[in-house]
Amino acid sequence: MTHIDYVTSNYGVRVPRILYGTAWKKERTAQLVEQALALGFRGVDTACQPKHYHEAGVGEALQASFARGGLSRDQIYLQTKFTPVDGHSPQRIPYDPKAPLAEQVLQSFQVSLKNLQTDYLDGLILHSPLPDRQQLLEVWHAMEGIFLEGNAKDLGISNCYDLGLFKFLYAEAAVKPAIIQNRFYRDTGFDAGIREFCRQQGIIYQSFWTLTANPRILASATIEDLAAEYRRSPAQIFFRYLTQIGIVPLTGTTSAQHMTEDLAIFEFELTEEECLGITHLL
Repeated sequence: MTHIDYVTSNYGVRVPRILYGTAWKKERTAQLVEQALALGFRGVDTACQPKHYHEAGVGEALQASFARGGLSRDQIYLQTKFTPVDGHSPQRIPYDPKAPLAEQVLQSFQVSLKNLQTDYLDGLILHSPLPDRQQLLEVWHAMEGIFLEGNAKDLGISNCYDLGLFKFLYAEAAVKPAIIQNRFYRDTGFDAGIREFCRQQGIIYQSFWTLTANPRILASATIEDLAAEYRRSPAQIFFRYLTQIGIVPLTGTTSAQHMTEDLAIFEFELTEEECLGITHLL
């Protein structure tokens, strides 16, 4: 069995240090998630957003994997997202867009439980901040209610690149965000300030579009030299680096070979000096 390292959230949830992302998989979602689980992934990221995710396909894959034997729900870290109205196609909103924000959250959550064929979530993520801070808190308080009822073990936010806004949410929240999930790339300075705040508060930072957004880094001499030295791919070197500096990357590959390679990053470890060399590329 593939070895996977875990990090424990501030609320005691074990989160795999690499997750399988399911965006844009459409009708292939069930097949690809089932394959990822069979190869050794133990964490899956999805969203209740029909525009970009086939959430029910994740549920189908989970049930098929459980039926095959050897896997149970408590071995899987499963997180999904509440997507505000602006993030949906108008014809495919999985809740009543005219309902109060708190009710939208609850309706979306119930759809997710049905889609995923589960009675709880390991992570419930706000897909993006709301237009104003009051709306943000209204949605967050609804998510806190789900948490306090024991139906979601961790709460988090995605696509939040404003450190001031993130600190505001953290200060105002009764249930503090345990996770932030952002695109990791140069345009946002690789979220240096947000990641430092996460280190200070013990918040898990998840990265998406990690490879797609960073072709310059992957093609750098630093990465290529390390890939040759360790006999690994540039993607493996970069993913391993990220896990060693406390980032949980998502991978959305559709290739069984790349899935296997992504899981194999825990078979080796970069030195502190090698990690520093990659940090200089950011």
